[in-house]
Amino acid sequence: MRKELLAIICVMLPLLVAAQEATSIFNFLKIPMSAHVAALGGDNVSLKVDDPTLVFCNPAQAAAVNDNSVNLDYQTYVGDTKVMGAAFVKVFSVRHTVALTGQVFDYGTMDETDEDGNVLGDFSAKDMAFSALYSYTMGNHWVGGATGRFITSKYADYSSTAVSVDLGLHYNDDDNGLSLGFVMKNIGAQLSSFYEDQKENLPFDMQIGLTQKMQHAPFRFSITLKDLTRWSDDYYFNPEGKSSIGRKLTNHIVAGVDFLPTENIYVAAGYNFRRANELKAAGGSHGAGLSFGAGLQANKIKAGVSYAKYHVDANSLLFNLSYSF
Repeated sequence: MRKELLAIICVMLPLLVAAQEATSIFNFLKIPMSAHVAALGGDNVSLKVDDPTLVFCNPAQAAAVNDNSVNLDYQTYVGDTKVMGAAFVKVFSVRHTVALTGQVFDYGTMDETDEDGNVLGDFSAKDMAFSALYSYTMGNHWVGGATGRFITSKYADYSSTAVSVDLGLHYNDDDNGLSLGFVMKNIGAQLSSFYEDQKENLPFDMQIGLTQKMQHAPFRFSITLKDLTRWSDDYYFNPEGKSSIGRKLTNHIVAGVDFLPTENIYVAAGYNFRRANELKAAGGSHGAGLSFGAGLQANKIKAGVSYAKYHVDANSLLFNLSYSF
């Protein structure tokens, strides 16, 4: 099974890299649905804890979740946008785990105007995604997983649908507190487009990450490298107009740390370099790129809350609540 997963990755990688610089739609898929991950900077594919929200990040992480776990999410976002999510994880055996997820971005109702600003009526806008995933434990250390997703967006009279796949691997060494993750996200294509005969790309993202728990201190560090197929200057927003190797490298880094005062409580903080650069360039500086959060991880009940900033004029709070039956 491990060889087959690696073969799939090797075959698909050249095809994905070929379209790496294209613009994309359905970018709501980039917003984290996990309060823990949001607190750690917004991206994490290597963390191994019993948390059903992690299946949104890496399908292989489902193997660490308790049987019959249900999760509900709610997030405050820009303006009146309502962000909601849900996940259900079912363990069929030591090796086989499946999960179902859903996420909705409801942007509310807005005025419809003509070119002179006259109000003609109103319209609504909404993004949704529904997924099914499967993870397979390949031994004491390796887990592989795949997610199949249906995506739909509707803005007034314009709509689009798409299908996508996430492929993930996870390695863990519990004795040394080390875990690694690798994911290719949003491999897919539109089924129908907003405009006739105008197909657009999904927000493909290749990520690799490492999480290390300290043996003699209550800390756990994570680092994630994202957007690993995008390296051209067109990808980097550089208001000074200067080419910088350092800027290119840091724009791919998300770093986070957990403080673990007890086995069931975490306090997390993270820094997303690309988000910080974009917010600063847009006029924001206070707390740009920083995120914080805390959570409870008991055997049956898990809860988390995080703070992050995705827009210069709005803060975001994400709440997770999970229960294992």
